[in-house]
Amino acid sequence: MTVPEQVPDTITRFRVLTVNTHKGFTALNRRFILPELREAVRSVAADVVFLQEIHGTHEHHPKRYSNWPSMPQYEFLADSIWPQFAYGRNAVYPHGDHGNALLSKFQIIQHDNLDVSQSGHESRGLLHCVLRLPGHTKDLHVICVHLGLREVHRRKQLKLLTERIREIPEDAPLIVAGDFNDWRQQADLSHAGLHEVFVQAHGKHARTFPARLPLLRLDRIYVRNVKAHQPQVLSVHPWSHLSDHAPLSVEIEL
Repeated sequence: MTVPEQVPDTITRFRVLTVNTHKGFTALNRRFILPELREAVRSVAADVVFLQEIHGTHEHHPKRYSNWPSMPQYEFLADSIWPQFAYGRNAVYPHGDHGNALLSKFQIIQHDNLDVSQSGHESRGLLHCVLRLPGHTKDLHVICVHLGLREVHRRKQLKLLTERIREIPEDAPLIVAGDFNDWRQQADLSHAGLHEVFVQAHGKHARTFPARLPLLRLDRIYVRNVKAHQPQVLSVHPWSHLSDHAPLSVEIEL
C-alpha cells in the first residue's frame, strides 16, 4: 500500500497533469491499459490531475477484462495518492457512463459539472472544482474541459466556459485544462484574462495528437493569477502507448 505524501503547511508550488485517458484503452481500443496508465500518472508526481474520457461505471467490461477495477476508473487511478477526487458524468448509456474527473492532493471544497452538450451525439461537460490550498486565503478554481469535435459546437461550448469563468472572482487563482479538440487553434481565453502555458513559454500550443506522433494541438492548460513553469508534453514511452492523446504537465507557482 502506498502511503500518501504529507502536505506542507503552506503550498507555494505544485504540479498539474492533464490527460485524456481514452476510457483506459490504447488507441483504437486494442488493449485495456488502465493499470499501466495508473503507474505512469503516479510517476509524474502531480498534485492535481485533470482527466477526460474516464469511466464511472460500465456493465460489460468487467466480464471481458480480468483486470477491470471493481471501483470507478477515477477512484482506481486516485488510489491512496490523491485522497480527494470529483467526477463529472457527461455521457450516459444503457451499460455505463463516462466523463471528466479531477484528482487532488488538496481538499476539494466544492465541485459542479456544467453540461455543455450541443445537438447530436456528443455529451460534453466542464467539471468546475474549488480547492482549499494550505496556507492561502484564496481558494484555487480549476475547470476540467472536454470540448466537442465540431467547431460550431466548440464555439458555443467556449462561450459557456467563458460565462462560467466570469462567475469566478477575478483575483482568484484559476487553471483551465483538458482536451479542447481545437485542431484549428481557434480557442482563445485571453479576453477572460487567461494565458496558455505553452504559448507563453514557446509561442505556440503543444502538439498532443496522435500520441505516438503528435501533429495536432488539441490539449491546453490555461492559467490566471498564477505563474507557470516548465510546461512539458509527455509524448515518449510509456505515454505514447497509453492513450491517443499525449498528456501535458506544468509546475504552478502561487
